[in-house]
Amino acid sequence: MESLQHRTEENSPIIKHGDNVRNPFKPTAAFIGASWFALLTGVVGYCIGLWNASMELNEKGYYFTILLFGLFAVISVQKSVRDRAEGLAVTDLYYGLSWFATIAAMVLLTIGLWNADLARSEKGFYAMAFCLSMFSAIAVQKNTRDAKLIDDKEL
Repeated sequence: MESLQHRTEENSPIIKHGDNVRNPFKPTAAFIGASWFALLTGVVGYCIGLWNASMELNEKGYYFTILLFGLFAVISVQKSVRDRAEGLAVTDLYYGLSWFATIAAMVLLTIGLWNADLARSEKGFYAMAFCLSMFSAIAVQKNTRDAKLIDDKEL
């Protein structure tokens, strides 16, 4: 697959509709909005669930920290994978640590929920809100990076 950085005006498939010019590699406003909406829905839902939960404050802190750790980890994975795909230097140490952190966040949430004294529906809620947050954080990071790359090329 050809990197976006190596595109020239001759081989760039820009779609022209009248005076409107749109690069097909730039994410649409609808996809950007849907990604942000999913991220906010997952994070806010997870946090509201924690706020209303009948668990000790240290347990709430554990689950909140796992959410923040997981969000950072998946963004780091997305960045390092994308950098490698575009031929940018990423050390094996950073690449491995970002994957380790992502897997660790998922394992820690799983262990925490497995051993928690919560109803199965609550456990499922936290797991689904966490997964929605992780996936949408990757999409938001991808959209941000794509839009920045395209905007830099159009200048």
